[in-house]
Amino acid sequence: MKKTILIVSAIAAITFAACNSNNSTKDNNMGMNHDSMPMPMKDNTGMDNNVKMVTTTFSSVDPAVASYIKTLVTDYLGVKNALVNSNETEAATASGNMYAAMKSFDKSLLTADQKKVYDDIESDLKEHAEHISKSKIDHQREHFATMSKDMYDMVKAFGAGMTLYHDHCPMYSDGSMWLSETKEIKNPFYGDKMMTCGSVEEMMK
Repeated sequence: MKKTILIVSAIAAITFAACNSNNSTKDNNMGMNHDSMPMPMKDNTGMDNNVKMVTTTFSSVDPAVASYIKTLVTDYLGVKNALVNSNETEAATASGNMYAAMKSFDKSLLTADQKKVYDDIESDLKEHAEHISKSKIDHQREHFATMSKDMYDMVKAFGAGMTLYHDHCPMYSDGSMWLSETKEIKNPFYGDKMMTCGSVEEMMK
């Protein structure tokens, strides 16, 4: 029994260490010399000097489209924050709001180029929003990982109407991303089990 407890404790420690030392592990695997190479400085928000600024594809969109995208982003962040807090019910409600907003959106407000990009994203995004609104939390997190990629593409194309941070968790599903309205890392895939696991990759406005 003691041996089993020790093994479980060791696995947990290794998993936590792998998250917190992910960047240094990658460097070691590439054979980099840490004595001769300056390393990025990170603060307790997970940000470093390699954070990139993302420029949106469409610099001009109809005000009603901009308002709609901002609504989607707000509801998406509601899903994210619910998962951070491991609140299945709130995640379902927020994703249901996303689904409803997408169903009622007037695509005639988009230009031809904008509509092509939007249509490529919308069907997947709508599917994940619907699944999250009807699922248990583990399945919600699985769909949220893919939903986040779709939201990233949507925001990169149309903007968000607010500042967002593209965060990355190296542990969940061999690496997953999400968008956040704050610099501070709060992991939606693990909640309080591994709250600060992750780093800021990009900044989006």
